[in-house]
Amino acid sequence: MANRESTILLLPLGSCEQHGPHLPLDTDTQIAQHLCAQAALQDDRLLIAPSLSITASGEHAGFPGTLSIGTDALTQVLIEIVRSADWCNGVVFVNGHGGNADAVAAAARTLTSEHRNVAAWWPRIEHGDAHAGASETSIMLAINPALVNMAKAEAGSTTPISEISAQLRSGGVRAVSTNGVLGDPTTATSEHGHNLLSQLTHDLVTFINEHMN
Repeated sequence: MANRESTILLLPLGSCEQHGPHLPLDTDTQIAQHLCAQAALQDDRLLIAPSLSITASGEHAGFPGTLSIGTDALTQVLIEIVRSADWCNGVVFVNGHGGNADAVAAAARTLTSEHRNVAAWWPRIEHGDAHAGASETSIMLAINPALVNMAKAEAGSTTPISEISAQLRSGGVRAVSTNGVLGDPTTATSEHGHNLLSQLTHDLVTFINEHMN
């Protein structure tokens, strides 16, 4: 472990929400945790905080299992966590759930105005699907295949997000997908998942080096 002055704290941000009939509720959390762990293997400055596993998932309301504290509460939680971590050199939010975007952005603005060293990393997968589709399912097959039930995997809405974004904002995921899936998980493979994890880990490590040095 590096000394406190050089320590960088990684805060995995997940969610507790439906991921179709075939993936666990904590899919986003598991992915964020895994990426943090892989990054920490490459940089001894990195310390991993306990994950936030119930965050802002209001868009998944109406699906069994979904729990959410909302954007305002999450924003304040993030602010207070970073304020309490002044003993380290900086904090990186490692995001596994897109629904946390508004809270992360608001918290980062406040913390930056207080001259605290904070940055937010988001996964980017070219040609990936949005939620519980081939991308997330492949990653979970690579991370924790025992929790993936491919026998229940089924396609949801495959319409591009750009075409249904207004419906998503107004009515949540249920307005565009009855099974909670945005994409087609039936094509998922563990090999694809390992490739995606390798790419995302590289992206995360690069981001940390660029924003925390």
